Amino acid sequence: MAKRYLLDFEKPLVELEKQIEQIKELARDSEVDVSQQLLQLETLAARRREEIFKSLTPAQKIQVARHPQRPSTLDFVQMFCDDWIELHGDRNGGDDMALIGGIGSINNRPVLMLGHQKGRDTKENVVRNFGMAKPGGYRKALRLMQHANRFSLPILTFIDTPGAYAGLKAEEQGQGEAIARNLREMFGLKVPIVATVIGEGGSGGALGIGVADRLLMFEHSVYTVASPEACASILWRDAAKAPEAASALKITGKDLLKLGIIDEVLPEPSGGNNWAPLDAGNTLKEAIEKHLNALLQMPEGQLIEERYKKFRVLGKFIEANNIEEIYSEIPQKTE
Repeated sequence: MAKRYLLDFEKPLVELEKQIEQIKELARDSEVDVSQQLLQLETLAARRREEIFKSLTPAQKIQVARHPQRPSTLDFVQMFCDDWIELHGDRNGGDDMALIGGIGSINNRPVLMLGHQKGRDTKENVVRNFGMAKPGGYRKALRLMQHANRFSLPILTFIDTPGAYAGLKAEEQGQGEAIARNLREMFGLKVPIVATVIGEGGSGGALGIGVADRLLMFEHSVYTVASPEACASILWRDAAKAPEAASALKITGKDLLKLGIIDEVLPEPSGGNNWAPLDAGNTLKEAIEKHLNALLQMPEGQLIEERYKKFRVLGKFIEANNIEEIYSEIPQKTE
């Protein structure tokens, strides 16, 4: 079993983890019954972990969202189906490994699944470009979504990126145009679209596959117009103020649900999705099924109209003098 990677604020758990590992080694090397001691320590560790994760700051949630062992798009695809076929290429000579997609079935229902894909280690992250898609990635995503639209397949997208790749080559190849085209075309698709922020939802890179009828978000995921580090550098010329920027940006599921930007916050296991990936997969699968069943009852015209209206009201609060007036107008949703 791979060693668990503990974040800075999880350090109170380090000593307990060491004791648990020592007792497990003792049990393997001898016939001594240590089950009672092991149970006590694991119970104590679980309780402390739950206490820590109940009071995370926005800056700490970003660390959880970026956790190297957090379930990725491919992890969820493998949990959901065993008949997934990955589709490659943007039909323009490229195949961006940072944004993947393919066809599979969930409970015997054919769907298109696509999303950002990060790596588990440095070598894989280099291949996946750290989940930062280039223009070809968004053009590939659009090609697959148009394919799904042609064959009446619901679309599931999984958002997990620090942002679209902003290198010189990407700009020369039309990064902004590729994302903008996706935004425009997704509004006109006649099939249900359910998007989920499974990790980090950064800027236009997230929006490029984020125009959806239902936008879900895991409890410790983040969704932001710019990374807190970038925001702090722009506003205060000091990246060290990223924690303050994280709080001001309203990037957590709780804040975004209140603002009406997302439709549901999905609970995570104690310690985050990386501690119990299968539980996270079951939670997400049930939520997707619930929303898909509702969306499939809608006529095509109503589906497109409501998707358009959903996004048209998002900027309304910016023009208001009193934010509470806007909160009162947003339909209340439950976490």
